[in-house]
Order: sequence, then C-alpha cells, then structure tokens
Amino acid sequence: MFKSQVVAGDKVASVLDQAMKANGGLLRLAPNWVPRSFMHPGRRIKLHPDDWYAYGTHRGGIDERWFGSTTEAMNEGRVPDEGLSYVTFEGQRFLLKDAVVKGGARIVGKKIWDTYQRWPVYSKFFDNMGPIPHHMHQQAQHAKLTGQEGKPEAYYFPPQYNNVDNNFPYTFMGLEPGTTKADLRKCLENWDKGDNGILYLSRAYQLKRGEGWLIPAGVLHAPGSLCTYEPQWGSDVFGMYQNIVEGRYVPWSLLVKDVPPDKHQDLDYIIDQLDWEKNVDTHFYEHNALKPIVDKAASGQGYTDKWIVYGHIDGKQLFSAKELTVEPGAKCVLKDPGASCWITVQGKGRMGKLNLQTPAMIRFGEETEDEVFITAEAAQAGVEIENTGSEPLVGLRYFGPDTHEKVPMVGDYRKAQ
Repeated sequence: MFKSQVVAGDKVASVLDQAMKANGGLLRLAPNWVPRSFMHPGRRIKLHPDDWYAYGTHRGGIDERWFGSTTEAMNEGRVPDEGLSYVTFEGQRFLLKDAVVKGGARIVGKKIWDTYQRWPVYSKFFDNMGPIPHHMHQQAQHAKLTGQEGKPEAYYFPPQYNNVDNNFPYTFMGLEPGTTKADLRKCLENWDKGDNGILYLSRAYQLKRGEGWLIPAGVLHAPGSLCTYEPQWGSDVFGMYQNIVEGRYVPWSLLVKDVPPDKHQDLDYIIDQLDWEKNVDTHFYEHNALKPIVDKAASGQGYTDKWIVYGHIDGKQLFSAKELTVEPGAKCVLKDPGASCWITVQGKGRMGKLNLQTPAMIRFGEETEDEVFITAEAAQAGVEIENTGSEPLVGLRYFGPDTHEKVPMVGDYRKAQ
C-alpha cells in the first residue's frame, strides 16, 4: 500500500498550498486502481501480475485505473476510498476530492466551481480480456431517483496500451434499427432461461487503435477487448441488460443496481430508462464515431496536439480530451483555458518541475510519475513540457464541462481529411 502519510481535514489546505507553490500549480496523482467482480482483467494497464487481485479474489480482478477522480466506485464491498484519486507531495498524500474543496476555483476553475462545487468528471483505463455485458448508464432523470447522476462517456483506444487485441476487439452498440420495445422485453423475460439473446438485436463495430466513440447516457453498449481511455461524467451508475457473457452469468441485481427498489421487477420502467431514439439510430456510426483532429493552433515545431474526444451531448459540452505528442528534444508550453488531468502513455520528460515517466510495471500502492492534475491556475499560466527521452513523449488529458469556447463536433474529422 501507499508509504506516504495521509493528510485530512483542516490540514489539507496547508499541504495543498505548499504543493501548488512548489510545482507551479501542478499536482502529482498516485495510481487509482478499481476492481470489478464481473470482469476478467486484460493485463495491459501496467499493474504487476501479483497484484491483479490486490483487493482479494472475492472482489474480482483489477481491470480499471481511474484518473483525476473525485467520484467513488460504487462496488459492493468497496473500501472507503475506492475510486478516489490521491495527490502526493513530499511523503504526504491527500484526496483530490479534498483538494478541490479546499482550493475551489484555483483547482478546477471559477466556472466549474461556481456551477458544480466539485470536479464533476473523471477518466479511466478500462482493460478487459474479452467483451463485457450489453449495458447502459442511466440518464440524469433516472439516476436522480437513486440519488445519483447520469453518466455519458467517451472512448479512445490508445495504441500504446493496445499491443494485443485480446479476445474480442469489437463493441456492440445500440440496437438494430427496427427493434421494438417488445423485442427487448422478451430478452428480459428470458433472463433465467439461458442466453437472453439481446446481442441478436444489436450490431458490433470493429475497434480501431487511435480512434474512439461518444456514448450518450441511456445508450446500450457492450465494450470489446481493446484497452480504452474513457473520459466520462462523474458517476458510476449502470444497468446490465445481457445475462450471459462468454458463459458467465450476469445476475439480475446488476441490471437493477441503480433502479429504485419498487421498480426492480418493472420491465416497462427498466426499458424506458433507455434513450430509445439514440439506440435505434439509423446513422449510429455517423453520429457517434470519433477520429482524431489536429488542433493546429495548439501545435508547432516538434509537437502536435490532437482532439481525441469532442462534440456535444444533448447540446452540451460535458467533457473533452486531447492527445499531445512531443518529439525527442522538443519542448512546448501547454496553455489551456481550464483544468485537466494528464496521464503519460509513452516516453519520458518533464512537465514544469515534475518528472514524467511511463512505467513498465506498477506495484499496487506504488506512487508513479505518469499522472498529473493540471489545475486551472497552472493551465491558464502555461506549463512547459519537454521530451528528455529518445522516443516521442505522449500524454492524454481530459477536461471538464464548458472548458473550451469551442470544440469540434462529431463528424468534423471528415472536414480535416
């Protein structure tokens, strides 16, 4: 486990201020591992093989690493800080969640702080050996009934974390146009009669490294086996609509995990949680596929900044993400309009005074040099990034809602071709 000393309560403000001053508004984050009882780890997120079941085999394998998270993982039997990121500084650590409370607008920016009073998004590496159940994340109006928030999300498949495809590099998304609610109801009625056949109502898309998808809340999806970088809204709600995956049974309890108790057997309610029109969209690929777009204004000699997650969901800019590549020996000044969380996926270098190093293997509880929270204060001042290695330095960073005055829209990659 962590060797650093935990700081909490009133002591956080003082240590946070020291860390901000020492590193120019940059906060070093420690790896944040999350297990899932119903998943089979894909083994590509650098966690040491001896630690895949660090929470105990009864909790399942660790197949996720969360970045810049102030959102708890809603796992049964979870430890108190599961899913929450820690800031580390000179042998001490404190929750990023507490840092946001104490630092407010300095950390997340005035607009986000005034609107949400928290950091309302997070991202993760999601890494599985095979496919996972066809499921959805509740829309806001349904999640609210259980005291939670809805969760739209996005995918990007970083080449550096996908040296192998694993067992099923295809993702089922939505429902085949023409599918009826009666068709889906039969699948739910057949939950305990063998495979409920929901995938016969959907279509799969082959996943491609270096590309991605935008997935609104209420849209069914069964992620495939490429390691996925997932910027998303700060919630952990979901409902599994598929009952058997690769021969493994999915209990009904995972379908209704975030459904009001009096609706656990109400098939009409369970189906009505879906955004039906988005699921049966005849132009699903056109409306949801993402391909990188070079941000020419943010690129220069020796460095390239690309949009990898962009677009609006129901007319709102909820999150976005970029990929920065700095060539060996080059440097640049990163100046964004708001806070972001950075994860280094290739190479080594420095960000301001902080070292950047992509680890080959990480022990559970080890503190690494690959993840940084770039506070709003630092982002607006500008942060120098230098590649000190012999290969490209590549980092992914995601942003919160309405950070950018303008982002590309889904489909704009066609204009850049």
